[in-house]
Amino acid sequence: MNKELLLVSVCCLSYNHRPYIKDCLEGFVKQQCNFQFEVLIHDDASTDGTSDIIREYQKKYPNIIKPIIQTENQYQKGVAVNWVYNFPRAKGKYIALCEGDDYWIDPLKLQKQVDYMENNPECSVCFHAAKCYRADSPSNYHIRRPKNIPKDNKFGIVDIIAGGGGFMTTNSMVMKKEYLEIEKPLWMNEAPVGDLPLALFLGVKGEIGYIDEVMSVYRMFSSNHSWTSLMLDRSKEKKHFQQIIEMWKKFDIWTEFKYHSNVKKKIHFNTKNYFKKRLKQTLKIIFKR
Repeated sequence: MNKELLLVSVCCLSYNHRPYIKDCLEGFVKQQCNFQFEVLIHDDASTDGTSDIIREYQKKYPNIIKPIIQTENQYQKGVAVNWVYNFPRAKGKYIALCEGDDYWIDPLKLQKQVDYMENNPECSVCFHAAKCYRADSPSNYHIRRPKNIPKDNKFGIVDIIAGGGGFMTTNSMVMKKEYLEIEKPLWMNEAPVGDLPLALFLGVKGEIGYIDEVMSVYRMFSSNHSWTSLMLDRSKEKKHFQQIIEMWKKFDIWTEFKYHSNVKKKIHFNTKNYFKKRLKQTLKIIFKR
């Protein structure tokens, strides 16, 4: 492969990730590839010094680290940051994702995934297993990988529908950029999360390749983690649940009900789990009194 060819654009979102950003950046710059790659970092007006660390790495690796440092938080304005600021400036054939509080642990990650994508053009995205742990307890971890892995290591859209947001970690994904250059469906814009809609969107476009190797770390419940604050606020959790159900319904319409039975099962599963959790929370409150 041509070492001068820029094949991958790594898109990274950061906001107040000072305790974690160095791990993330080191995971990028230590990648060993027979092609060029760029790291497009969008710092969303951090106030804890995250942007200073990013600038340090930019000076040290000017041909790789290419940041946008915001002075006003774009996420709070409802901006889909990657779609607005990172994807349009990406020069690579492929897009890789990793947020500022996660990191990669295999220096050959990009090489392995690009090789896979080049050898399997029918795939729209490739992902791998990941180590997941709470930010405050790294020794207590689990490995996130699909339960039933096909012999050919390829999944389809019905697997993503069934697996939902936990099917693959965002920092394990490498996808074809060509699918991110077309107009984004309205149901994706209205979804309360970004990773699941993206996975669904890509799953409709092609097959999903899988490499059964642990090549990244996903930190759960890190500081400033939007999912953490959401799960600790019951009113926000209810709104999130309602928006997710609405997303599934609009996805069903967008795909012309091709996967209706699968979507229907998923809505039932989400609804059952939500009310089961709410009942458990209510009983805890009652018996504490």
